[in-house]
Amino acid sequence: MTDITSGLELRSLIKSSGELEISLQQVAIPAPGPDEVVVRIEAAPINPSDLGLLLGAADPASAKISGSGVSSVVSATVPQANMKAMGGRLDESMAVGNEGAGTVVKAGSSEAAQALLGKTVAIIGGAMYAQYRVIKAKECLPLPEGTTATEGASCFVNPLTSLGMVETMKREGHTALVHTAAASNLGQMLNKICQKDGIDLVNIVRSEEQEKLLRGIGAKYVCNSTSPSFMEDLTAALIATNATLAFDATGGGKLQGQILQAMEVAAVKAMKVYSRYGSTTHKQVYVYGRLDLRPIEFVPAGMAWGMGGWLLFPFLQKIGAADAARLRARVVAELKTTFASHYTKVISLEGVLQLDNLRAYAKRATGEKYLINPNMPG
Repeated sequence: MTDITSGLELRSLIKSSGELEISLQQVAIPAPGPDEVVVRIEAAPINPSDLGLLLGAADPASAKISGSGVSSVVSATVPQANMKAMGGRLDESMAVGNEGAGTVVKAGSSEAAQALLGKTVAIIGGAMYAQYRVIKAKECLPLPEGTTATEGASCFVNPLTSLGMVETMKREGHTALVHTAAASNLGQMLNKICQKDGIDLVNIVRSEEQEKLLRGIGAKYVCNSTSPSFMEDLTAALIATNATLAFDATGGGKLQGQILQAMEVAAVKAMKVYSRYGSTTHKQVYVYGRLDLRPIEFVPAGMAWGMGGWLLFPFLQKIGAADAARLRARVVAELKTTFASHYTKVISLEGVLQLDNLRAYAKRATGEKYLINPNMPG
């Protein structure tokens, strides 16, 4: 494997003309420096956060393909109304893929790099939708013996996000959680964490099938947002759990406001003295995803509430290296149990460009997760 000098990499480009282009490019693979390794990427998930870079604000329904095989190019139209949000990346070809896993096939001269040669590792840092990735040895997470790249591919974003939610809850003085899009891979992980740690979790889903899925893994509080009794069910669950912190993956519509309203009703019910200003209990919703691209619409309930954004990497920087390492250690220890991921389909780099696959993963459907194996034949 010492003769690796180039490999395919997936690139996303949004032109000033308002057109998205997704293509494969042959890129040079430099020799690793003393403290670096070359990882042969064998598994990389398509997370919602990856779609934000891969597709940008383009309309997937407008996608078309030209060429064939590794020379295929997907193009799609970015609606003019969305172009302003794309201003920072126009006319710049960008590598895609937050996280992945694979085998270390070349290593620099340092002891730390040489120790990883031949090992299966998980890595994060961008440009993972590629056949090979050069990265610092210290940024590799060696996987336990017998762990495959597929099992380790999603051991950063979803596991650390779910652990970060629980950590945020503890640090901000809350005692229970609410989570939307709760039947997702991340949502199932969060359920397992909360059940194991004795934390009440209110799950919000969008179908009876998703409700059945979560109850099947032991979820106690599951509220279907499409049910006519949703607000009554949600309020009852909040009264039972005293949950005052929510993490929302949808990012648009009225759901965030509905959660705050139900939290206020639950908090007022617990008050012993009436106040025209409502409850003094602080209620917080953090938006961490944009499954719904509409604006957020809500009518505030009471005065003690907050809404803001939450992102994993700023959170990890905020808590410091020692606590971040503690969270990563738990992920490794429970990789095949609490943090096991499930995939709808495994596709090649060429498969990413096939329109039927693109329209499927672009839906961001809960419970439907695609995995890329960049070294799988197209």
